[in-house]
Amino acid sequence: MIKKITLTACRCGQVEMQVTGDPLLHGICYCKSCQQAGRLHQAVSGADAILAADGGTDYVLYRKDRVSCVKGGDLLEERRLKAESPTRRMFARCCNSAMFLDFTKGHWLTLYRGRLPSDIPPATMRMMTADRPAGADLPDDGLTNCPGQSGKFLLRLLAAWMAMGFRRPAVAGVPSA
Repeated sequence: MIKKITLTACRCGQVEMQVTGDPLLHGICYCKSCQQAGRLHQAVSGADAILAADGGTDYVLYRKDRVSCVKGGDLLEERRLKAESPTRRMFARCCNSAMFLDFTKGHWLTLYRGRLPSDIPPATMRMMTADRPAGADLPDDGLTNCPGQSGKFLLRLLAAWMAMGFRRPAVAGVPSA
């Protein structure tokens, strides 16, 4: 069986990532941390938009063992909301493109949707909607709206972790945390 290979890059093409296989999940996160990180990133001149007008961040999750940085790993820069945070967001220094979020204690990697080709399946859920900004209404578009973490989300992560033999691999070509 041939596995699907997806290539993605920063806006200027100096950083390239390769993903093998299908995503675990495509969702939109409204947690306070994603909103804060999005505002901080977008405040920088020339930054790409990662935060939607309603406060959501569009993400696509993959197993870490199926993602690698094939070019420009030395151009990746980590940003954390707090120095001790296990979550780091990685950006391409060359063009200030948001690349991915890495929960360093986890077995999955969360790529910003804007870095991926248009043929990625659409989002299926919104998570942490209780944290969305005041006045941000959610459209009636068939997506599941979860006020917190979704059971479906957690079960998919657990199933992937089991399939990985409960490993938490580093992402090839990415500077270690």
